[in-house]
Amino acid sequence: MKITKNNTKFILLHSSTHNKYTSPHTNHRFCLLFSLTFLTFLLFTLTILTATKTTVSSTAATAPTLPDSVAKALIHYAAVASSANVTTGTRPMSTAEISAVAATLLRIPNPNFLVFGLNHESLLWFALNQHGRTVLLDENEYRIFDFEKSNPGVEAYDVQFTTKVRDYPTLLLHARTEFERDCRPVQNLLFSECKLGINDLPNHLYEIPWDVILVDGPRGDSPAAPGRMSALFTAAVLGRSKKTVDGKTNTHVFVHDLKREVERIFSDEFLCRENLVENVDSLGHFVVRSERENEAISEFCASPRSPLSLSSSS
Repeated sequence: MKITKNNTKFILLHSSTHNKYTSPHTNHRFCLLFSLTFLTFLLFTLTILTATKTTVSSTAATAPTLPDSVAKALIHYAAVASSANVTTGTRPMSTAEISAVAATLLRIPNPNFLVFGLNHESLLWFALNQHGRTVLLDENEYRIFDFEKSNPGVEAYDVQFTTKVRDYPTLLLHARTEFERDCRPVQNLLFSECKLGINDLPNHLYEIPWDVILVDGPRGDSPAAPGRMSALFTAAVLGRSKKTVDGKTNTHVFVHDLKREVERIFSDEFLCRENLVENVDSLGHFVVRSERENEAISEFCASPRSPLSLSSSS
């Protein structure tokens, strides 16, 4: 039989087509098998990851870690407690005094906390106020530098005090004669000319509504020491000039070493006896209400003033 050219071409094409292509049913079966395999692998992977996450979460829940700042503060106290009086000549706050400040800090939501004095308790204040803002002020720029270097993230500033403990009667008399002008209870201290006002802090600090202020510095243990006259006056003005935020109208002011003459007289003069709510050892707790809307007031206290002594504190 003679095979024509057209027949040969037809046979070759038919054979080639059969060898190169798979039937549509075969393709579908292959895709289905691949999909099932991939889904099985994905499900297995997700199961492993979920189990691992649950295990880690369970471990974390049963073994909470202590924040680094808290751990560091505790270590700090263990190191200084026994040698504080020998090495620094200063008296740390008692457990009861620390507890009084801590209770107020922990009671106020996200408190703004201003501390005068770099002391043994400084690290603890930063550690306790985890959700608020703590700012520390001290007279010694070198100690502030070392403190910031050793504790990255803290906010601290040095303050130049020009006062002396021996001059406190003159300073108090100046303030009394300027209650209606430079030393008035409600003012922006950044522009104050009162000799007791601290007006050289970073500008933004005067805009912060302070909820808690601790006066535990500068030094006030000798006639030549700077004394806490300016710190006490400044704390009183910051409290009365406070901008009310989230209904917080009060400022809690704690004064350490309240039994000393200068601390007692200037607390009576500017923080006021009627505002004293608690005495714990040598710590006084005052609550000062904002008078920001009443800038015309010219008196700090309703209670009688302390008699002006001409002696110096020691």
